[in-house]
Amino acid sequence: MQRTIVLPLIVLLTCLMLVVGCGGREQDLARGSSRIDAESVSRHLAFLASDKLQGRNTPSPGLDSAAAYIAREFARSGVRPVQGSYYQPVHLNIISLGDTNALRVTAAGVAEEFAIKDDFTPFDNTGGGEVEGELVFAGYGISAPEYAYDDYAGLDVKGKIVLVLRHEPGEEDSASVFRGKRSTEYSNVTSKTRQAIERGAKAVLVMTDPLNHTSLTPRGFPWPSLSKLMPRDALPMTLAMDGTEKIPVVHVGEKVMVRLFGSVDSLVRLQASIDRAFTPRSFVLSGVRVRVRTSIVVRDILTQNVVGVIEGSDSVRAKEVVVIGAHYDHVGVKRNTKTGEDSVYNGADDNASGTAALLEVARAFGGMGRAPRRSVLLIAFAGEEKGLFGSEYYVRKPFFPLGGTKAMLNMDMVGRGAPDSLQVIGAAEGSALLVTTRAENRPPEFVLVPTMKVQGGDSDHSSFAKRGIPAVEYFTGFHEQYHKVTDHADLIDTQKVARVADLVFRTAWRIADSIEPSSK
Repeated sequence: MQRTIVLPLIVLLTCLMLVVGCGGREQDLARGSSRIDAESVSRHLAFLASDKLQGRNTPSPGLDSAAAYIAREFARSGVRPVQGSYYQPVHLNIISLGDTNALRVTAAGVAEEFAIKDDFTPFDNTGGGEVEGELVFAGYGISAPEYAYDDYAGLDVKGKIVLVLRHEPGEEDSASVFRGKRSTEYSNVTSKTRQAIERGAKAVLVMTDPLNHTSLTPRGFPWPSLSKLMPRDALPMTLAMDGTEKIPVVHVGEKVMVRLFGSVDSLVRLQASIDRAFTPRSFVLSGVRVRVRTSIVVRDILTQNVVGVIEGSDSVRAKEVVVIGAHYDHVGVKRNTKTGEDSVYNGADDNASGTAALLEVARAFGGMGRAPRRSVLLIAFAGEEKGLFGSEYYVRKPFFPLGGTKAMLNMDMVGRGAPDSLQVIGAAEGSALLVTTRAENRPPEFVLVPTMKVQGGDSDHSSFAKRGIPAVEYFTGFHEQYHKVTDHADLIDTQKVARVADLVFRTAWRIADSIEPSSK
């Protein structure tokens, strides 16, 4: 008799514990969600997208003012500083072209000097220095296993100078395995340079591929010192930590092309044979030596990511982290405007909206009854518009080991489009991040549109994804005010921003508080 009474009580208590546990979780989430509201979003936008901040360029006093505002809001929300500070310094370099740039080609015992600007121009990713060596033609300079294509197969370029074509095989062929007529990352000079460096090359010469392009002018980077039309401060910027990885990289023109191949037509035929057979035609240019000298002047500058942390409640899992991010920079002011004309790129949607959402997520986490098991790191990134500098800096100098970084949720442009539409970029169907996002997509629900890549470029989530960390971007779409001075705060759907913030908060909480490890 006693046993028949006790067993139901045990079952009942177990059920009650489960109900209380689930109810406790929902109460925690509800407490956090209640702190997210459109009125707060409007307040953030009014400051971040104001003319006073002058477009939040990287670097600028306006960006510094935005950083101070974000740090204050983190503190008000109960989000703690990381390693004693709300700032992660991000070291950058501004590059100017020096005076001693030269290119000499020696073929069949005859040396010829070429002129800067007319015959060759350094790219913005060039390093400085003088090198001399054998010249190796490496086709398009691409090694892409996923496309079964490798210009470097069987080619030794260590200690040599590499000559490559711009773009990629089948650029004008819709049937090309390189995504048809849509360019892949392998087409850009930065990727080609990186692959050459990885194989030990000591300089890279780049030629415009003549099969598909008639202008063979060596444009490289439009250095102000080489052009009267360029503003004196229109200079390239890089991460300071990239300096030791650089080699001379120059764009060479038609005169150099003819010197090396005899004629433009010879190179056209060579390129056509590569494209037609989709087979590399790499080789050492016999008897050819090249000496290239690039001169750059480097100026150090400093900006900052703004960081805050909710420390995990589990003594073991607290060492793991879920990262939530948004870039807070934009593109500054418009040049040469008339008196009274709008000149400030306010960047209300890009990305004051994502930053406002990040601040609301911080308010939600700061108001919880308890912290999740894992830590949550909130980061407002600088320098996204310049080249993902803030996020790239973080993944190279992380506060938490990347191996223990379970997910990265990024918000970039989340204030426009139809009220119910939301893209989830970088999330394949069936991926854990998309499944979790859908599970937390509560009424009024968004129509979630998963896509692997946004047309037009990457955002800060990609810096994490490239390191194998599950990462997604929440995005409400491009519009006609994108990167225009008309991207104003009064066009932002603040209710939608608040709803995105709530969805990201709930998704991040679920991952951070999960007993099971998250996966891709």
